[in-house]
Amino acid sequence: MKRTSEICPSRLPDNSALKQQQLPACRLQLSAAGVLSGFFATGAFCLGVGIILILSAKSIKEIEIKYTNICGHCAKLREDATNFDKECTCSIPFYLSETMKGNVYLYYKLYGFYQNLYQYILSRSNSQLMGTDLKDVGNCAPFSKSHNGTPIAPCGAIANSIFNDTIILSYNLNSSIHIKVPMLRSGITWWTDKYVKFQNPSTFNLSSAFAGTAKPPYWSKPVYELDLQDPGNNGFLNDDFIVWMRTAAFPTFKKLYRRLNRIQYFVEGLPAGNYSFNISYNFPVTRFKGEKSVVLSTTTWSGGSSLFLGLAYTVTGAVTWLAAFSMTAIHLMLKDRTKLFIEQ
Repeated sequence: MKRTSEICPSRLPDNSALKQQQLPACRLQLSAAGVLSGFFATGAFCLGVGIILILSAKSIKEIEIKYTNICGHCAKLREDATNFDKECTCSIPFYLSETMKGNVYLYYKLYGFYQNLYQYILSRSNSQLMGTDLKDVGNCAPFSKSHNGTPIAPCGAIANSIFNDTIILSYNLNSSIHIKVPMLRSGITWWTDKYVKFQNPSTFNLSSAFAGTAKPPYWSKPVYELDLQDPGNNGFLNDDFIVWMRTAAFPTFKKLYRRLNRIQYFVEGLPAGNYSFNISYNFPVTRFKGEKSVVLSTTTWSGGSSLFLGLAYTVTGAVTWLAAFSMTAIHLMLKDRTKLFIEQ
């Protein structure tokens, strides 16, 4: 008769140093001086980085012009649905007091527009945007199909609400000569968006590739006619469309619209002088009490003009130093009490 151990193998772990927890171990014995030194060093590092980031953000030159009220006649026109196809433009002159040297970027900024709503974020079709299945509109309701049942491309609430104002910057060389500032549309998207997340179903004949689909209700033209002059910027690969589809986390946000092409008069950047924005007003905001603005800004090695990161580092460093001083005071008090107790 076989023994029980031969019938039922043992469940005990192997007799090895690893499984028996017999490996050599090391436990840190931190002294009060070591811990406090670490706190002071961390606080000094965070304060230094925070101050550097704040100074870097402060060195950025930026100008913002809110144009919702300036273009008030166009805003009223856009609130009326019957005037959807009527074009309305307005010109906004401004003076640049000092040169904006280096790379200059043009943004549009929206106030009170909530792109972070859960249903709004989900209202898109990733398989459609990648060009694999234009009929996949399951998550896009109520902007999934047209009134006659034709699938919408691109479908969803995000695509339907695309920002469609046209902004042109002009430089007034003198009272009679106005130069259109050369702006580039390329290079304003994330690389992964442009070359991974968004793809056209066909690169040869987009009109045939999008046959059997309808344009979003608020669009004036179909997606394959967004930029007929540049095939690489047409369809789902349109840079303005890709920028808009990356939703913002807060109701007030700005998105990159163009970047300065540094040629001719603008090799060093934007020279000081008189300028004007010529805006084709299409995107309605007054119905939800929002506002629109246009922003010109330079950048530094640390990014844009936001002070959030610098303030976060500064506050972290200050709190760390406060904790270090508090622990130092407590340590000295306990040390004195212990010394007094031993002497007694």
